[in-house]
Order: sequence, then structure tokens, then C-alpha cells
Amino acid sequence: MENTTIKPTEPKKDVKGELTYEDKVIQKIIGIALENVDGLLTVDGGFFSNIKDKLVNSDDITSGISTEVGKKQVAVDMDVVVEYGKDIENIYDEMKALISEQVDKMTHLDVIEVNVNVVDIKTREEYEEDSETVQDKVTSAAQTTGKFASKQTNRAKSAMSNQADKIGDNLESEPRVQ
Repeated sequence: MENTTIKPTEPKKDVKGELTYEDKVIQKIIGIALENVDGLLTVDGGFFSNIKDKLVNSDDITSGISTEVGKKQVAVDMDVVVEYGKDIENIYDEMKALISEQVDKMTHLDVIEVNVNVVDIKTREEYEEDSETVQDKVTSAAQTTGKFASKQTNRAKSAMSNQADKIGDNLESEPRVQ
């Protein structure tokens, strides 16, 4: 058999078509780009959009990111929670740079606007404590309740056993009243 190398051909100039992006694709690029920004605790979509995150462990990195995607440009809006003691202006500048760079690199779309609304500021400890989900709390409560019920069952068994012993003792001894 003969080895043949197939070289990619230049696309024909007369092939028509269009490349478009769903908002969620751009939101995902942004979410991943922002994962390691120091001082940015979370991109938070507000109470209602985070209900599902509080109820069930969810790793939806697009939560809280709103985009408007055109054929050549992108505008971004988001609410964030930042870490107490960090320089918020620097965090914002880093976010804009990362978003612009990653969206351009992957899609060649021009990010023309990044609006960031700081909705809360927390210490890292407060954030981690608040991040415990309802699911985690329910699981913990169920375990605690299970342990309590088990302890109560053992107490009841012990009390019944003690009562049975007393009844047995009473049957063997002389009656006190005639």
C-alpha cells in the first residue's frame, strides 16, 4: 500500500454559511475563565437563580452570568460576591481582561462591555459556611436524627429489659401483701 498525505485544502470562497454561538457557550467560557480569580468568591445570580444551587449540589458555572451575543460582539452582565479585604477594582480589571482574552481567543468575538455588580462581600470563612447546601444540611440532620432514634431505641430496650428483670425478681420473692 502506498502512503498518501492528504493536505487540507483552502475553503472555497463561494461556500456560504454562518457561525453563531448560544449565550450559554459564551457564559461557560466566562465561568471557566473566572474560576481562579483571587478574591472573587462567586458569580451569584441572586436569590432566585441560586435556589437550585442551594437545594442540590450543582456545578453550574454559568449561574449568574448574563450575556448578549451578536455576530461580532458580546456584552456581559453579572452579579458577584467578593472576598473581604481584597481590592475590588483590581478584581474587576482582572475579570475584564480574562473575559476579553478567552472569548476572543475561542470565538473571535469582541467583548465590548463587562458590567459587574458587587452584591455582597464576605470573608472566606463566611462564604464557605454559607455554601453548605440544603441537601448537605438535610443529610446531616438525617444522620443526627438516625443516631438519636437509635439511641432512644437502645434506651427503650434497656428500660424494658430492666422492667422484665424486676418482674421476674418479684415473681420469685414472697408477696409483700397478703
